[in-house]
Amino acid sequence: MSEQALGRVVATERRPNTPHQFHFWTAVTSPVGIGTIVRVDGEHPVDGQLPKIYGAVIEGFSYSDLVSPMHDVLGHDGEPSSAGFAPTERTEIRLYTAAVLRMIPEEPLQPVPMGSVFLADENDVAVALRMDGYLREGARTGIPIGIYHAGGTDAPIYLDADFLVGPEAAHLNITGVSGLATKTSAVEWLLSSLFTHFPEKKGTIAAVAFNVKGPDLCYLDQPGKLEPADEIMYEKLGVPAKPFTNVRYFAAYDAGGYNLNTLRSNEALLHNVQPLTWGLREVLQYAEVLLNKDDVDAKADAVIDFIRDKIAGREFRDERLPKRVYNVGSFAELDEWFRDVLSMLEESNSESYRTHHVATIRKVRNRLTNIALRCAGLVTAEGTVSDLPFGSFEDRGVYVVDVALLEEDAQDLIFTRIVSKLREHLERRNLGVDHVVVFVDELNKYAATEGPETYVRKMLLDIAERGRYLGLVLFGAQQFRSQVHRRVVGNSGTSLFGRMDADELAAPGYAVLSQAIKTKLSTLEKGQLMVRHPHFTQPVFIRFPRPAVMQGRDGAELFPQAAEVALDAAVTRSLRVLDPTISLEWVKQQIALREDEEVIHARNATVLARPRDVKAFFASRLRPLAPVRAETPRQRPAPIKLPAGDDPYGF
Repeated sequence: MSEQALGRVVATERRPNTPHQFHFWTAVTSPVGIGTIVRVDGEHPVDGQLPKIYGAVIEGFSYSDLVSPMHDVLGHDGEPSSAGFAPTERTEIRLYTAAVLRMIPEEPLQPVPMGSVFLADENDVAVALRMDGYLREGARTGIPIGIYHAGGTDAPIYLDADFLVGPEAAHLNITGVSGLATKTSAVEWLLSSLFTHFPEKKGTIAAVAFNVKGPDLCYLDQPGKLEPADEIMYEKLGVPAKPFTNVRYFAAYDAGGYNLNTLRSNEALLHNVQPLTWGLREVLQYAEVLLNKDDVDAKADAVIDFIRDKIAGREFRDERLPKRVYNVGSFAELDEWFRDVLSMLEESNSESYRTHHVATIRKVRNRLTNIALRCAGLVTAEGTVSDLPFGSFEDRGVYVVDVALLEEDAQDLIFTRIVSKLREHLERRNLGVDHVVVFVDELNKYAATEGPETYVRKMLLDIAERGRYLGLVLFGAQQFRSQVHRRVVGNSGTSLFGRMDADELAAPGYAVLSQAIKTKLSTLEKGQLMVRHPHFTQPVFIRFPRPAVMQGRDGAELFPQAAEVALDAAVTRSLRVLDPTISLEWVKQQIALREDEEVIHARNATVLARPRDVKAFFASRLRPLAPVRAETPRQRPAPIKLPAGDDPYGF
């Protein structure tokens, strides 16, 4: 069918053709629709070459020879059922408008000439979308995104890795109605395709995903259900239909410090779940994220800088203080230093310490020591650190940080610190991989156009504007693109659009789309996307297979979230991941008569160290109990011998 002309280019005085747009008519039975890619073969040579013009249909019209609807009503006596008895059948004309994708030759740029119109075949699609430039042998940088399907043509659509990951351009943004646009599924599929087809010459790549809602990203290592049509697409696109093989999860503890605060808490899934806990040194560098800017002024900033530079993680000497030598490595030790400083100032009746006023010191103490309470479970008072493996990231590894159940303050701290650490290590080229994809959902919340300036938004803007030079790539998703910061979406080289809401499509940012494309966007099915890419001069509609990983709803039913348990059971659950022989009775014996804080500290140290002999290591982290002396039985006193006689008193 691709070699059979389906229409002719037509131009009138009212509808002329231009270098960017043309019109053509087809038969009523032609398979042309909105988004169909067509090819026009010119009839007159240009510089000795017959021109070929490729276009995508953006609008359609249907005509007849009627001047007014009244004529049709009168012709059938006002009865629609009598239309079949008309002596003649009116002629219907199908007229389509197409936007030019590419012209060959590209110079001189002229209006689209008259010629025959053909359906584009697979080779035509590659040429029309300029994919032939990055699908050449020896210089192949194509990343499959889906299948273009129209008029019997199934053509793979590829994105250019140089414009998806960098350095030419970077970043991807996807928008659509929640639950119907398959935003998370599209990102999961694209990561699988990217890991499979990422060019070896471009180096290594990994992904860091923030799970901000529900269980969507909690089962990336579990196989999902695929339909036969999905398997066919996987085979055609050259991507293995299997889940991710190298996935690691990170989650903070709950406020009590017993249980991991994640939806992936089922004991069958804890083998690759690690706690995310930070101490004083890790948090102090980003303390401003959790502090109120209106409450912390320049004087308080000076005290924080003094603590960061002189106190935390260093040996600090002061002869005026009780201990004289301080090694502050945790929030508990920092609070002890604060108490000693304030006590010394009260005893000496002084109002300043090292040029810092006592009132400012009190205020900073309240704000900093309160961080461990506000972010309990993430920030530990004793300073135990369990972090992402910065410096040893693995190629094709996926690192999921589950923040769905955390408070907003803890989420902000996690976003800011992890993204900052990724950027720092990529600048020094010692992260372990050359490129990192950061996936963040709900950009309407974290990078909103309106609202106060937050550190999370600042980090996202920094990635969008300067990340591609470092290999730091942002994959963002949201429901309403019009409400996301313009510098975030504007710096995204590739944009995906799922099913859209009519109110969102009425925003000014969608004015460049025709009404027919807007209508199609508002009725897209699951698994369909509209793609905009730097090589594509017009949006293209594609289908993509469902990801080969277990969906969040299915995983939540198959692996229900573990219930919160007591300390002994929580410790048993954590240690059993390292040594399956550990029993609840053994743990109870070890932690009997212990304080909760001591047990939690020993558990955290063991999980972090992952020793060979788990039992011995855990026991060694518990302080020995004082030996209990066995109480000797008291001997009964010997009876008093009474003298003989009747007088018991001896008289």
